[in-house]
Amino acid sequence: MVGRVAQSLYCRLILLENGAILGGMRVAAPPLLPIFRSRLQGELLALVLVDPSRSWTVEELADRTGHPYQTVATEVRRLQDVQLVHIQTVGRTKLLSANESNPYVPPLTRLVLMSFGPPLVISEEFGTVSRIEQLMIYGSWAARYDGEAGPAPNDIDVLVIGRPDRDEIHEAALRAQQRLGREVNVMLRTRVAWDKAIDGFTQQVRSSPLLEVRYPQPDAEVEQGKRGRRAPTRIAPTPARAGRRGDR
Repeated sequence: MVGRVAQSLYCRLILLENGAILGGMRVAAPPLLPIFRSRLQGELLALVLVDPSRSWTVEELADRTGHPYQTVATEVRRLQDVQLVHIQTVGRTKLLSANESNPYVPPLTRLVLMSFGPPLVISEEFGTVSRIEQLMIYGSWAARYDGEAGPAPNDIDVLVIGRPDRDEIHEAALRAQQRLGREVNVMLRTRVAWDKAIDGFTQQVRSSPLLEVRYPQPDAEVEQGKRGRRAPTRIAPTPARAGRRGDR
């Protein structure tokens, strides 16, 4: 009986991965991890599975991913069908969380954390650092997120705009690196240096795909960051990693 249940779950997972049709349109598999039917599916799994103690509403997930409510609700129903999420009704509100009793959840959590988890982890770890004005992911991970085909990213390149404490940034990068299981490289730029874009590195990064990370602001006077993407037609090669150097 257990074997039949596991086989049934496996079959439904395969259907979930291969059913890449969304709203009547065929959606290409995300370059970050092509086993998923869409990038939205990977992002939803990352949000829900990474913190199994948290419950989400569909509205919250739609806000975090930037997708329409109905599109997110459709994906949530698919995740519920394969028993990856648990739905609890409180009043008129439906709360969903990771189904920790599903044996597929632990290994799947690791997969989605490595592939779709960087914005979530970067937001949580760097969000505690003061005097960050803007936080972005660039380089190969941002390029894959933007849809550019290529090999799986080996590291995560993070751009910090502002004048944060360098030691705090270094510690945040180490924590994120430990959680993601891959190297996290940080480049610092002041707001003036980023806006003027005089040096070659800044010019190159500004013309490449960027994912702006939403994060909690420890400083009340700093405006809440907004998540977005730039999608230029040509992706410049990622420059040499500078680690903790460079606040030009």
